[in-house]
Amino acid sequence: MLNKLSQKAVLALSLVAAGTDAAAVTLQTSGTFDYNAEKVRGVCLGGWLVLEPWISPSLFDNAPAAAIDEWSLSEILGRDEAKARLSAHWESFITQKDFNNIAAAGMNHVRIPIGYWAVDPLPEAPYVNGQLDFLDKAIEWAREAGLKVVVDLHGAPGSQNGFDNSGKKGPVQWLQGDTFRQTMTAFRNLAARYIPADSDVVTAIEAINEPFIPGGVPRAGLEKYYHQTFDFVRTLSPDTTLVFSDGFVGVDSWNGFLTGEKIVLDPHHYEVFDNGLLRMNADGHIHSACTYGKSLLASDKAVVVGEWTGAMTDCAKYLNGRGVGARYDGTMGGEHIGDCGAFATGSASRLAAGDQVNMRRFIEAQLDAYELKNGWLFWNWKVEQGAPGWDMEDLLGLGIFPNPPTDRRYPKAVC
Repeated sequence: MLNKLSQKAVLALSLVAAGTDAAAVTLQTSGTFDYNAEKVRGVCLGGWLVLEPWISPSLFDNAPAAAIDEWSLSEILGRDEAKARLSAHWESFITQKDFNNIAAAGMNHVRIPIGYWAVDPLPEAPYVNGQLDFLDKAIEWAREAGLKVVVDLHGAPGSQNGFDNSGKKGPVQWLQGDTFRQTMTAFRNLAARYIPADSDVVTAIEAINEPFIPGGVPRAGLEKYYHQTFDFVRTLSPDTTLVFSDGFVGVDSWNGFLTGEKIVLDPHHYEVFDNGLLRMNADGHIHSACTYGKSLLASDKAVVVGEWTGAMTDCAKYLNGRGVGARYDGTMGGEHIGDCGAFATGSASRLAAGDQVNMRRFIEAQLDAYELKNGWLFWNWKVEQGAPGWDMEDLLGLGIFPNPPTDRRYPKAVC
């Protein structure tokens, strides 16, 4: 499967296995990105190589209701049918044209999620693979477009967060049993595939997406994992940056841990998964985002906000999971804050003019807030059936997302 490993990467892996100091091997890279001095301005390609029902709902709408994540979809369809449907999705959902359009909009980065099962599938898991061939293509497309890539290990064995975006929705069982070793194997093989061979493009690799410390991931085990991923990346290249999540416990809680120039901390900030935030008007959201951006200054590391959105409701279809409603309109249970209506699906062009203005103001405020530190990666580039506030491609076409991202219509929103 790892036919793309460079001779240098294979040598480094063999030295690591033999206990040899692989750092003694010259693995010089070029075209690196200085995450401390340059601003990251980019977007995530979610829902492509790791499925999420709200981003690619047609794959789930054409399957039984029990299909709620990539694991269950693959299990229900069976390997042959799952491979056929997913291959068609991988082939069409993101193409070279998308990379060209991202670059034309003034971005310099894309973050590409990939699951462990694409790299080192486990016999007991029903997943199908073939995603790495498309990740290889994506890196070539990024190279041609002049974009840098953050390769993001988005799903781990046992699920690191219990969310459908980890591949399997349910209990958090990562770092139980043999999952630490399994994840390290996947990470090592993923890193060695692209570092140093593609380090002119793959300037950073993310250890694991959104490990949920408050949800049960043991911090001590996570710290051990971060140390081992960092050490392995250093055996491959002196220049590639390791990205690691704050685990939902705040960026300043990681002060003093793995400090250095080749470390980036990745917090995610959404204002739609809490009823208190959902009750805010646009000015309240802008103030909240600015306050959050200023809090990032307390970190002793480079900080890139790796996921955020222009949405101020959780109305997007399947956002909270297939078959789950929304907090905003009370269909998830609890109070009715407002009606979802045009916020649920389709283009943001369906929103009232005032809502479009407020969305642009909110986006501008977040751009300013996150550039107080080292930048941002918007979630997401596209949503198959549209999701107002989440679909950068749609927002750019409507002038709701600034192009270039430094353009400002509402300077009073500056944090």
